[in-house]
Amino acid sequence: MKFIDWFAGIGGFRRGMELAGHECVGFCEFDKFATASYISMHLLTDEQRKRLDELPQKKRQKEILNDEYRNGEWYANDVRRVCADDIPKADCWCFGFPCQNISVAGKQLGFQGNRSSLFFRVMYLIGQLKEEDKPTYLFIENVKNLLSVNGGWDFARLLIEMEQGETVRKLE
Repeated sequence: MKFIDWFAGIGGFRRGMELAGHECVGFCEFDKFATASYISMHLLTDEQRKRLDELPQKKRQKEILNDEYRNGEWYANDVRRVCADDIPKADCWCFGFPCQNISVAGKQLGFQGNRSSLFFRVMYLIGQLKEEDKPTYLFIENVKNLLSVNGGWDFARLLIEMEQGETVRKLE
Protein backbone atom coordinates (compact mmCIF):
# COMPACT_ATOMS: atom_id res chain seq x y z
CA MET A 1 0.00 0.00 0.00
CA LYS A 2 1.27 3.51 -0.77
CA PHE A 3 0.91 6.17 1.92
CA ILE A 4 1.54 9.83 2.66
CA ASP A 5 2.95 10.88 6.02
CA TRP A 6 1.25 14.16 7.10
CA PHE A 7 2.49 16.14 10.13
CA ALA A 8 5.33 13.68 9.88
CA GLY A 9 7.51 14.77 12.78
CA ILE A 10 10.56 12.54 12.64
CA GLY A 11 8.68 9.68 10.97
CA GLY A 12 7.04 7.45 13.56
CA PHE A 13 4.16 6.54 11.26
CA ARG A 14 6.55 6.03 8.37
CA ARG A 15 8.71 3.63 10.34
CA GLY A 16 5.77 1.48 11.33
CA MET A 17 4.22 1.52 7.88
CA GLU A 18 7.48 0.61 6.17
CA LEU A 19 8.13 -2.20 8.64
CA ALA A 20 4.69 -3.51 7.66
CA GLY A 21 5.79 -3.49 4.00
CA HIS A 22 4.12 -0.29 2.80
CA GLU A 23 5.70 2.43 0.63
CA CYS A 24 5.85 6.12 1.50
CA VAL A 25 5.26 8.42 -1.49
CA GLY A 26 5.66 11.70 0.36
CA PHE A 27 5.57 13.62 3.59
CA CYS A 28 4.61 16.98 5.04
CA GLU A 29 6.30 18.55 8.05
CA PHE A 30 6.48 22.20 9.12
CA ASP A 31 9.32 22.11 11.66
CA LYS A 32 12.70 22.35 9.92
CA PHE A 33 14.53 20.40 12.63
CA ALA A 34 12.01 17.55 12.48
CA THR A 35 12.27 17.62 8.68
CA ALA A 36 16.07 17.41 8.84
CA SER A 37 15.82 14.44 11.22
CA TYR A 38 13.18 12.79 9.03
CA ILE A 39 15.32 13.11 5.91
CA SER A 40 18.38 11.86 7.77
CA MET A 41 16.61 8.80 9.16
CA HIS A 42 14.48 7.81 6.17
CA LEU A 43 15.67 9.23 2.86
CA LEU A 44 19.44 9.59 2.63
CA THR A 45 21.51 7.32 0.47
CA ASP A 46 24.82 6.07 1.88
CA GLU A 47 26.66 8.41 -0.47
CA GLN A 48 24.64 11.43 0.68
CA ARG A 49 25.15 10.52 4.33
CA LYS A 50 28.90 10.29 3.77
CA ARG A 51 28.95 13.68 2.01
CA LEU A 52 26.94 15.31 4.80
CA ASP A 53 29.14 13.79 7.49
CA GLU A 54 32.08 15.71 6.04
CA LEU A 55 30.35 19.08 6.69
CA PRO A 56 30.42 20.96 9.98
CA GLN A 57 27.23 20.29 11.98
CA LYS A 58 25.65 23.74 11.47
CA LYS A 59 26.18 23.59 7.73
CA ARG A 60 24.92 19.99 7.65
CA GLN A 61 21.65 20.96 9.35
CA LYS A 62 20.93 23.53 6.64
CA GLU A 63 22.26 21.46 3.73
CA ILE A 64 20.05 18.44 4.45
CA LEU A 65 16.94 20.54 3.79
CA ASN A 66 17.86 20.89 0.10
CA ASP A 67 15.60 19.07 -2.38
CA GLU A 68 18.30 16.67 -3.56
CA TYR A 69 18.34 14.85 -0.21
CA ARG A 70 14.69 13.83 -0.57
CA ASN A 71 15.65 11.79 -3.64
CA GLY A 72 12.49 12.61 -5.59
CA GLU A 73 10.02 11.97 -2.80
CA TRP A 74 7.12 14.45 -2.63
CA TYR A 75 7.40 16.95 0.21
CA ALA A 76 5.42 19.89 1.53
CA ASN A 77 6.46 21.95 4.51
CA ASP A 78 3.06 23.51 5.27
CA VAL A 79 -0.28 21.73 4.84
CA ARG A 80 -1.96 25.14 4.59
CA ARG A 81 -0.13 25.79 1.31
CA VAL A 82 -0.71 22.41 -0.32
CA CYS A 83 -2.97 22.16 -3.37
CA ALA A 84 -4.87 18.91 -3.80
CA ASP A 85 -3.71 18.61 -7.41
CA ASP A 86 -0.08 18.47 -6.27
CA ILE A 87 -0.51 15.55 -3.87
CA PRO A 88 0.64 12.14 -5.14
CA LYS A 89 -1.93 9.36 -5.16
CA ALA A 90 -1.81 7.18 -2.08
CA ASP A 91 -3.97 4.41 -0.63
CA CYS A 92 -3.55 5.72 2.89
CA TRP A 93 -2.93 9.06 4.58
CA CYS A 94 -1.28 8.83 8.00
CA PHE A 95 -1.26 11.69 10.45
CA GLY A 96 -1.21 12.65 14.07
CA PHE A 97 -2.34 16.23 13.57
CA PRO A 98 -0.72 18.72 15.94
CA CYS A 99 -2.15 18.15 19.39
CA GLN A 100 -0.85 21.14 21.34
CA ASN A 101 -4.38 22.53 21.61
CA ILE A 102 -5.84 19.20 22.69
CA SER A 103 -3.26 17.68 25.04
CA VAL A 104 -3.72 17.97 28.80
CA ALA A 105 -0.22 19.49 28.74
CA GLY A 106 -1.44 22.25 26.41
CA LYS A 107 -4.06 24.99 26.59
CA GLN A 108 -6.90 22.59 25.72
CA LEU A 109 -8.48 24.91 23.16
CA GLY A 110 -9.39 21.90 21.04
CA PHE A 111 -10.20 22.60 17.41
CA GLN A 112 -10.45 26.31 18.18
CA GLY A 113 -6.66 26.36 18.43
CA ASN A 114 -4.57 27.10 15.35
CA ARG A 115 -2.59 23.87 15.34
CA SER A 116 -5.21 21.24 16.07
CA SER A 117 -7.62 22.78 13.58
CA LEU A 118 -5.20 21.67 10.84
CA PHE A 119 -7.17 18.42 10.91
CA PHE A 120 -9.82 20.28 8.91
CA ARG A 121 -7.26 21.31 6.31
CA VAL A 122 -6.44 17.66 5.65
CA MET A 123 -10.16 16.89 5.35
CA TYR A 124 -10.52 19.81 2.94
CA LEU A 125 -7.68 18.50 0.77
CA ILE A 126 -9.26 15.06 0.60
CA GLY A 127 -12.54 16.67 -0.37
CA GLN A 128 -10.81 18.46 -3.25
CA LEU A 129 -9.48 15.23 -4.75
CA LYS A 130 -11.23 13.35 -7.54
CA GLU A 131 -13.03 10.31 -6.21
CA GLU A 132 -10.47 7.90 -7.69
CA ASP A 133 -7.58 9.84 -6.10
CA LYS A 134 -8.94 9.86 -2.55
CA PRO A 135 -7.18 7.63 -0.03
CA THR A 136 -9.00 4.48 0.96
CA TYR A 137 -7.71 4.64 4.53
CA LEU A 138 -6.85 7.26 7.12
CA PHE A 139 -4.66 6.43 10.09
CA ILE A 140 -5.23 9.20 12.58
CA GLU A 141 -3.41 9.31 15.90
CA ASN A 142 -3.77 11.84 18.64
CA VAL A 143 -3.69 12.22 22.40
CA LYS A 144 -6.28 10.61 24.63
CA ASN A 145 -7.71 14.02 25.55
CA LEU A 146 -9.11 14.20 22.00
CA LEU A 147 -12.10 12.23 23.27
CA SER A 148 -12.84 14.65 26.09
CA VAL A 149 -11.56 18.12 25.15
CA ASN A 150 -14.42 20.62 25.04
CA GLY A 151 -16.73 18.08 26.61
CA GLY A 152 -16.21 15.62 23.76
CA TRP A 153 -17.72 18.00 21.19
CA ASP A 154 -14.48 18.27 19.23
CA PHE A 155 -14.30 14.51 18.80
CA ALA A 156 -17.91 14.56 17.63
CA ARG A 157 -16.95 17.28 15.10
CA LEU A 158 -14.10 15.08 13.87
CA LEU A 159 -16.44 12.15 13.31
CA ILE A 160 -19.09 14.31 11.64
CA GLU A 161 -16.49 15.92 9.35
CA MET A 162 -15.30 12.53 8.21
CA GLU A 163 -18.82 11.18 7.70
CA GLN A 164 -20.45 14.20 6.03
CA GLY A 165 -17.61 14.90 3.71
CA GLU A 166 -17.45 11.28 2.59
CA THR A 167 -13.80 12.04 3.02
CA VAL A 168 -12.32 8.68 2.28
CA ARG A 169 -13.15 6.62 -0.78
CA LYS A 170 -16.00 4.28 0.05
CA LEU A 171 -15.02 0.63 0.33
CA GLU A 172 -17.16 -1.69 -1.75
